[in-house]
Amino acid sequence: MTLSHEVLQVEGAYLEDSKSLSNWDVFCHSGGCGENGDNGDIADDHYHLFLRDIEEMYSLGIQAYKFSVSWCRILPRGTFGEVNPAGIMFYNKIIDNLILRGIVPFVTIYHAEFPQKLEDKYGSWLNPEMQEEFLYLAEVCFKSFGDRVKYWITINEAKLIVEYAYLWGTTPPSRCSEPFGKCFDGNSDVEPIIAMHNMLLAHGRAAKLYHEYFQPKQGGSVGLTVYADMYEPLTDRELDHEAAKRAFAFHSGWTFDPSIFGDYPEELKECLGNALPSFSRDEKNFMKNSVDFICINHYSTIYAKDCTNSSCPATGNRAIKVLWRRLESVMTCSLVNR
Repeated sequence: MTLSHEVLQVEGAYLEDSKSLSNWDVFCHSGGCGENGDNGDIADDHYHLFLRDIEEMYSLGIQAYKFSVSWCRILPRGTFGEVNPAGIMFYNKIIDNLILRGIVPFVTIYHAEFPQKLEDKYGSWLNPEMQEEFLYLAEVCFKSFGDRVKYWITINEAKLIVEYAYLWGTTPPSRCSEPFGKCFDGNSDVEPIIAMHNMLLAHGRAAKLYHEYFQPKQGGSVGLTVYADMYEPLTDRELDHEAAKRAFAFHSGWTFDPSIFGDYPEELKECLGNALPSFSRDEKNFMKNSVDFICINHYSTIYAKDCTNSSCPATGNRAIKVLWRRLESVMTCSLVNR
């Protein structure tokens, strides 16, 4: 049995021991997390109660604990500042006490949280400089914890992060454009594609670093967590089978294919054309087989119906538009939760 969490959900102590403000701290304190002023300032107070929490995990028979580290707690100012000793000490205590209780630590390096300074300085994932920032964070983690951590997850659900942050604008940095949402700034047609490309390259570069410099001595492995719904054709028609393949390519293959085969799925290239960034030869080489394992978060299976070559009325089967407006004539599917 495995337990999993994200920093904002549990840690609290949002400004203690030299931790900096995160993108989520700023977002929540600006009213973005709910009308009641909800925030992660205290959350489950895991920062102060982790020993109790680990004892409860042990009593429940938990065998593995998949947790994310706070970028803001380890590198409060990113590459512009020093490593925070208090942050390193906190995660050392968690890892040591987990191992003492026979619980295997799975460490996620990035789960949607980073220093607000990186948003202010670069525009975060819209800027290739964010790759360098992430690579430095990964290196610090490998050096600090890799003698005991044998399972590393570079990024948790990159595609989902991108959709909420840059397509719908419902999470920080809350960028979008109509009709997907009403944000102060953003472009829902372009920015999700750019942010996803930078995240994938950040993963690939961190995996390359681990495989070349840390894995030989530490003996661990590195992977990704992917939000992966499945898609099945609504009917036995070949057109619906093709629609299911397209849907899977856009929602899961966007992460799977580059990290395993070194390039984007053909369905993405065909539909997005020049809007989809390309990988250089060197990037394809280090992206290919950049995962030793994959964690899959599977919540639902969805029926897919072709709307490219078929009639899809606005009513019935909860017809919805999928992906970007530019894809409506290519990839629109009627989706029904199974």
